[in-house]
Amino acid sequence: MIEDRAQLTRQIDAATDRLLATITRLGEADVSQPAPGCPGWSRGDLLTHVARSADAMRNLLIWARTGVETPAYLSQSAREEEIHAGAQRSVSELLMDVRDSAAAFNAEVGRLPEKAWQVNVRVLNYPGFPAEGVLLRRLVELELHHTDLGVGYGPADWPAEFATMELPEPMRSQREDRRKR
Repeated sequence: MIEDRAQLTRQIDAATDRLLATITRLGEADVSQPAPGCPGWSRGDLLTHVARSADAMRNLLIWARTGVETPAYLSQSAREEEIHAGAQRSVSELLMDVRDSAAAFNAEVGRLPEKAWQVNVRVLNYPGFPAEGVLLRRLVELELHHTDLGVGYGPADWPAEFATMELPEPMRSQREDRRKR
């Protein structure tokens, strides 16, 4: 499992780099436009969500490391409020947020001792899962939401490792939905 985690971490880093490169090509008007893959959200909403999701996943890793329940999000409504509050920022602010939250997530991955990867964590009221599942969730989040931006990155651009990876539900269906668009 250690090699799987190292491989997933490398994939997360590469997916983050691709997303950050895409964000640097966006103009101010682009981030206020709708995110085609996420009806009701602008690209600014979606990028803020990606950053807050990194924070949420980092919180779960802190929980696994310390044993102190650290919720991913305070509540569903708090999650939504944070996303919409951050959506109106400039491209440079969104870029910094996505970059900084990804770096903080990555740093927490590096802090986790081996035994902590098996600690059960959960997001909101959903069923719990071992902390090592956070890595796969983060990778899927990055690849699918990069696609959802509708700015030229799509399923044909996914690395073969991700495109053919065995994913549990609902992540498998979410990836297949993106392929059909």
